[in-house]
Amino acid sequence: MSIARLPRSRSLVGVVAGTALVLSACGGGGTTTPEYSVPTDADLVVKAVPTIRWDANAYTAPAGEIDVFLANDDNVKHVLVVRQGDKVVGDLELVVNKRGDVAEGTISLEAGEYFVYCTIPGHGNMNSTLTVS
Repeated sequence: MSIARLPRSRSLVGVVAGTALVLSACGGGGTTTPEYSVPTDADLVVKAVPTIRWDANAYTAPAGEIDVFLANDDNVKHVLVVRQGDKVVGDLELVVNKRGDVAEGTISLEAGEYFVYCTIPGHGNMNSTLTVS
């Protein structure tokens, strides 16, 4: 019994075509920004971006009731809280589980210096300054 062999060039074409099909099924680069609408009345807009970080190192917001909008442009879950020093203040906890998720909430803060922080273990570099005036 003989085994038919494909010419090497035809085998390579099949491998390349199969690889391209698998890669296209994975969704490609994923570098486009998810579609969502940022509320025009949001006092604080924070985006989680790839490489497990917030989109800014520092944010500002007016004192009093602050409307917070969180968007996830990253591919992993994030949980936003506001801290002063190492203590969480208020009861705001915004959760975005996957790319494209958004969350909104309010927090009442007096003028001062705070931090926008992600509570997920390993996300400690998501600790941006929030100046409330």
